[in-house]
Amino acid sequence: MSKKQGQVYFIGGGLASMAGAAYLLRDADYEGKNIHILESMNILGGSNDGIGTAEGGFVCRGGRMLNEETYENFWELFKDIPSLDSPGKSITEEILDFDHDHPTCAKARLIDKDGVIQNVKSMGFSRRDRKDLQKLMFTNEKKLDDLTIGEYFSPQFFTTTFWYMWQTTFAFQTWSSLFEFKRYMHRMIFEFSRIETLEGVTRTPLDQYDSVILPLKDFLDKKGVDFTLKCTVTDLDFADDELRVTSLFYKDARGEGKIDLNEGDLCIMTNGCMTDSATLGDLKTAAEYKPENPVSGVLWKNIAGKKPGLGNPDPFFAKPKETLWQSYTVTSNGNALLKRIEEFSGNVPGSGALMTFKDSNWRMSIVVAAQPHFKGQKKDQTIFWGYGLYPEKTGDYVKKPMLECNGEELLTELLHHLHFEDKLDDYMNDVVNVIPCIMPYVDAQFQPRKMTDRPQVVPKGSVNFAMISQFVEIPKDMVFTEEYSVRAARIAVYKLLGIKKKINRVTPYDKRLPVLLKALKTMHR
Repeated sequence: MSKKQGQVYFIGGGLASMAGAAYLLRDADYEGKNIHILESMNILGGSNDGIGTAEGGFVCRGGRMLNEETYENFWELFKDIPSLDSPGKSITEEILDFDHDHPTCAKARLIDKDGVIQNVKSMGFSRRDRKDLQKLMFTNEKKLDDLTIGEYFSPQFFTTTFWYMWQTTFAFQTWSSLFEFKRYMHRMIFEFSRIETLEGVTRTPLDQYDSVILPLKDFLDKKGVDFTLKCTVTDLDFADDELRVTSLFYKDARGEGKIDLNEGDLCIMTNGCMTDSATLGDLKTAAEYKPENPVSGVLWKNIAGKKPGLGNPDPFFAKPKETLWQSYTVTSNGNALLKRIEEFSGNVPGSGALMTFKDSNWRMSIVVAAQPHFKGQKKDQTIFWGYGLYPEKTGDYVKKPMLECNGEELLTELLHHLHFEDKLDDYMNDVVNVIPCIMPYVDAQFQPRKMTDRPQVVPKGSVNFAMISQFVEIPKDMVFTEEYSVRAARIAVYKLLGIKKKINRVTPYDKRLPVLLKALKTMHR
């Protein structure tokens, strides 16, 4: 096969764009020098986290929970990406080997206000809850435009053990899209039967930046892919008579610029990023809430009305108070706090996945990963992170909204929920930093919407343009996952270039009788 001569411009430097570049190299015989990734930040990876230093503390804005069963295209792609830390292994092998050696089985999934670990064997469903769930599974998606989870289920449903666990595992809100809730119930039906232990969670050896993005960037670098950082694409021009990008406009340190596309060139755009407008604080300083002008959302809005089929960003980026939540990362010298959490929970670091304080005003959870979690972490340092789904509410112990709390106040609130306040000063003395992170759009992909609000990956009639993100429409698949980004990238590359190789399908676990029987049994526990 001869080398392709056209240029490809990826707008956004997240996992989807990087995966798209890998597909061009592997399956379309492109030369790296013809692939360009333009990113507004000074780091690649999008929402895949992994920044910080041993001296200043580390940051997990969130954690991407992988899944062995449903990440069909992710594992297939990363089997061809070499590990940086395990010679002779691919990233797929490295992650799955690590996960199999560090199985997840949460023993303290829910904790009440008294610090008592809850029995979560029963889902707590009423007869109506079961009926509503079963009915939803058979409801046509076309009937769910703009409907929310809260509008469909009874108030009692939101007091069930199931809801506390499902909500905090996937970050749903009562005002989230019923459409997305239904997609999750189909796609993760086997996970429904083990939601109390989270045994289906697949963890990376380190944070997602170090374990996924860094080796992928190394692979692309060695192939000569062009990365341009601190470059914000602000608008696109299209041809008058067809859906074809003719120019892209950008801003960088030198000012404004323009790139004209020639025949055979492609433009693949990230039309939404859930960590847009994220801000950080520190031990003594609260993060600022600054939802204005999300870079990817503004770009999408600028182009949405220029041609039909480009979607509608307003349902996703117009209500930041609904799409907001907040996380924080604790870096400590020594392991005194993590050791006590281990004794309390019965889980060694990395085996518990998620602990939720179900009665907390902030609906707070914590995640204690296997140590070390960052490449730059010192041997005598430990790290964990947590988040709250209701950051506008006042804390139970720290009497101010989570949004207004600095890192010290966030850790104080957590230690009281754990009922570890007897050693509060000791644990604080060990702290290197507690870094709050406010994310105004982290739940944007779950907002209620119409079917037409999310564009197709390759819009109808497109000649050279595609969109890849958590805000495109991929039938049967679920957003807020690494798989969604990789699948979107593969669809974009294959469809624009007419590649006949098959894309791994969404595995129909919801059609498999043994899986359904397990789910039915769980529903009646």
